[in-house]
Amino acid sequence: MMTPSFIVALTIVLLFSALIFTRVRPSILFSAVVLFFYFLGYIEQSRMLSFGVNQAVITLLLLLVASLALERTRILVWVTKLVFRPTFRMTLARLGLLSSVSSAFLNNTAVVASLMAGLTRSQDYAPSRLLLPLSYFAIIGGTLTLIGTSTNLVVNGLLIEQGYSALQFFDFLPVGLMILLVAGLAVYFCAYRLPEKVVSEGQRGDYFIDAEVQAGSSLIGKTIQQNGLRALDGLFLVDIVRDGQLISPVNPQMVIKDNDKLVFCGDVKHISQLEQFDGLSLFANSNGLLISNLIEVIVSTESSIIGRTLKDTQFRSRFDAAVVAINRNGQKVSGKLGEQVIYAGDKLVLAVGPDFEKHRNVDRNFFIISGLKVKSRLQPWQEVVAIGGFVSMIALAATGTMSLFSGLLIYVATMVLSKVLTGANIRRRFPFEIWLMIASALCIADVFTTSGLAQQIADVVTTVAGSSGPWVALAVIFFMTMITTEIVTNNAAAALALPIALGVAQTYGVNYMPFVMAVAYGASASFISPFGYQTNLMVMNAGDYRVIDFIKTGWKVSLTYSVVVIATTPLVFPF
Repeated sequence: MMTPSFIVALTIVLLFSALIFTRVRPSILFSAVVLFFYFLGYIEQSRMLSFGVNQAVITLLLLLVASLALERTRILVWVTKLVFRPTFRMTLARLGLLSSVSSAFLNNTAVVASLMAGLTRSQDYAPSRLLLPLSYFAIIGGTLTLIGTSTNLVVNGLLIEQGYSALQFFDFLPVGLMILLVAGLAVYFCAYRLPEKVVSEGQRGDYFIDAEVQAGSSLIGKTIQQNGLRALDGLFLVDIVRDGQLISPVNPQMVIKDNDKLVFCGDVKHISQLEQFDGLSLFANSNGLLISNLIEVIVSTESSIIGRTLKDTQFRSRFDAAVVAINRNGQKVSGKLGEQVIYAGDKLVLAVGPDFEKHRNVDRNFFIISGLKVKSRLQPWQEVVAIGGFVSMIALAATGTMSLFSGLLIYVATMVLSKVLTGANIRRRFPFEIWLMIASALCIADVFTTSGLAQQIADVVTTVAGSSGPWVALAVIFFMTMITTEIVTNNAAAALALPIALGVAQTYGVNYMPFVMAVAYGASASFISPFGYQTNLMVMNAGDYRVIDFIKTGWKVSLTYSVVVIATTPLVFPF
């Protein structure tokens, strides 16, 4: 007969497999596992529901909502202006300092999105030498404070749930500063070895654009060459889809037929040339939108359209937008645009309608990187309230005068009353997926502990470490967490590793804090995989990076990061 610990172990293995090999959203997978455990009787209803309103979870949600207020201020615009200097050396150093400090207090996704826009437009330095360091510095900056990353808050929440003392605001700072110094220097020097891709406007968008030959078009019956389809500025005809069959490469003497689908590759800014051809309709035009109002977006890892085609998602009605072109990090995209399966990290050019910005699901599905209308600016007094209020809240929480939860609650309420935030802002950007994911991860971690599996694994870890002592066990816990976060997600890695870490500390009879911090730092160490952290995914397309670029650079950063954590954590938090 299978024991509860065996069933839990098997379920978690299947969960990891699904996360790696399927494109089902993590929040759905984690929720399904929680329901499975609930129906098996491994977790009580009251216990399960309590994790949804766990103080740490609500604190994280409040922090994400608070960051929306700061995004509306000019603070990140001001930070961006401070980055650029006459030399690459100074620019890179300022980028590291400003992005890491900003990420210690602000949502690092917002920090990267804001700085990325300025870096990609740089005429002085290749964006490919700055964007990957930007992501790494933002990740490192998150290790400086309790609110620097959601992982730290999840770890704090788990500790409180299990009856331990809450972490303090600057508990992470001593080791975090050493990480910033040593791993930050590794990022700094690695940046010089990144491929220097001077990305012109045309190169940056190796977009694939879909057009259809309408009945009665004057193009019909003439060759590609006769129609002038081979002499376009910045665009190249790469494929023709005819009667469901893909024709590639395209011969210049091929005759155009009715209903041919033409796939062009190149700079989307030259797309207006296609409108000069009689009877040639773009995919966006067929959806009732013109190409006069274009924006560029990256598909988020949390997007609900991942794994589905544009037609299946009813893109037009869902977002009041149509896809004009698609870029998949240099990969060839063949066939009809509407039948392309969307992947996380795809870069899309959208023709948008007047209601695009009003759709509440836009921010959940996309990172908008260019072309969107400038957001309405706040009044000067609102800027003062938003920035001053946040600084005051952080100061009160850091000094222990007020709890972080209470401070964030007052701050968000103030932002609503001062109209810096509206109900519509919050509804559109409410992080429901994050809430569901973290609450589910906490439930799984609870079952992981109560089933006895966490302690069993902890016993294995202590056996492996043997007489070498807790320092070796700490290293094992750290690397186990780091590998897990590269494979799945940082919050899930923290939730699953922490019970094991606490079990190891209990077995050795030593202070639990070094093991807790090892889990927190390990869960943030996502440098090798571009898919392990949202900021990595964001810069991957914008900098035209390959997976090998992350591996070649990331292992060096990961190694220095690991050495610092393992060497200094027990010194700051003695066993």
